Amino acid sequence: LPAGSLGAARVVTSAVGAYARARKQFRVPIAEFGGIQEAMALSASDGLMVVASTDLMNAIVDNHEAPMVISSIMKQNCTERGRRIVERGMDVAAGSAICRGDKNYMAQGYMSIPVAITVEGANIMTRSFQIIGQGLTRCHPHMVELINSLSSNEPDAVQIFGKQLRAVIGHGATNFFHSITRGTAGSFSTALRSKTAYKDGDKLLEHHENQLLRLSANFAVTADLCFTLGGRLKFEEYLLGRLADAMGSIFLGYSVLHHYSRKRGTIEGLEAVTEHAMLRLEHEAQQALKETADNFPGSLGGVAGIVMKAACFPLGSFTRNYPLPRDELTREVSRLVTTPSEIRDMFQENLYMAPEGEQHQIAELVRALPVCVEADKITSAIRREKRQPTQAEDDVLAHADALRDALIQVDVYDYATSAEAEDGYVRPALAGTVDRLEAMERKSFSEATA
Repeated sequence: LPAGSLGAARVVTSAVGAYARARKQFRVPIAEFGGIQEAMALSASDGLMVVASTDLMNAIVDNHEAPMVISSIMKQNCTERGRRIVERGMDVAAGSAICRGDKNYMAQGYMSIPVAITVEGANIMTRSFQIIGQGLTRCHPHMVELINSLSSNEPDAVQIFGKQLRAVIGHGATNFFHSITRGTAGSFSTALRSKTAYKDGDKLLEHHENQLLRLSANFAVTADLCFTLGGRLKFEEYLLGRLADAMGSIFLGYSVLHHYSRKRGTIEGLEAVTEHAMLRLEHEAQQALKETADNFPGSLGGVAGIVMKAACFPLGSFTRNYPLPRDELTREVSRLVTTPSEIRDMFQENLYMAPEGEQHQIAELVRALPVCVEADKITSAIRREKRQPTQAEDDVLAHADALRDALIQVDVYDYATSAEAEDGYVRPALAGTVDRLEAMERKSFSEATA
């Protein structure tokens, strides 16, 4: 299922990114419109999250491990983000994405998305029960042994219980301390950070790793507070859902940083897309934790919420200052996926490209992109210089216009069904209308109103 979302990410960033450059409105490629840029940038950063997390998950599986909680996070997060990627691709491709036929490369994926969302545990259940419900106790370093000691008949069971209880308390105090100190330090570094700091790969890694350590400590404190609910915890699905959102964002964040640490220096522009993805993930995680603190359930929920806010946001709104990506960064990420770039090459990896001359819309869009970009540069130059194009330039412009005209066309059919092609065919709705008109006393509107 995550692999299906990976395929969607590759298709949308590659094909729809090229379509946004080929399609013009008001004589301007729609890739230059702000709304399109926003959709393409979000698809690119969501796509990077899916690519990075599937790479990391594959490495974990190749290491003969079977992490139950991470598997649930992957299923829910990747399919949800895959759905958003496809929906944005449909928005950009517009009519060419809804007219069925050989030229439509989006419709089949769009129709299969509900399958990925629903099977192997619907995402609603996975998010609001499975991820935290099955992982909160088992992932705690001391809670399992403490619980086992309660039902143990061993003579040292009491000593084990006392030891693990002290360890649980110490673990909670350590988490509380780290949450406050890392939260304060992380908020100051975020507030003082330059808008272009991400261009330095070392600084990008250092900053975002520190923020993930901070969010992990925030999450750990919140998880400790959840144990105050006892057996009621598994019924608090609002709480479990928000914690699943936070945990999923943290895991995806580590996946993206792991991907960048492996690929840095080999893909130009990866810093911008990584920064865009990390800013979104940190904002999502912090927002989920804030909503958890505001709505902590239980008879002691008010007290737990105050403790959680003190630990996670010790300086109030100042320590809740993760921003969303700025417009300049969004514009840059969109440019990377709508013009020839190494980022596009990364997403096009393992994407099927049919041989030239064979009808395949995705391949034709990808191959047409450099021609369209070159034509746009020529158009800008001759307008700026107020001159006529040379013969070579005119040939490029004509070639690009022919490609654009062909690529924006949709499949057209003379008849919707084979029955309509038969002589004397009348659509059932029209036949019924004729029968009703013949049975009426008044045959026209003017007669009816006379």
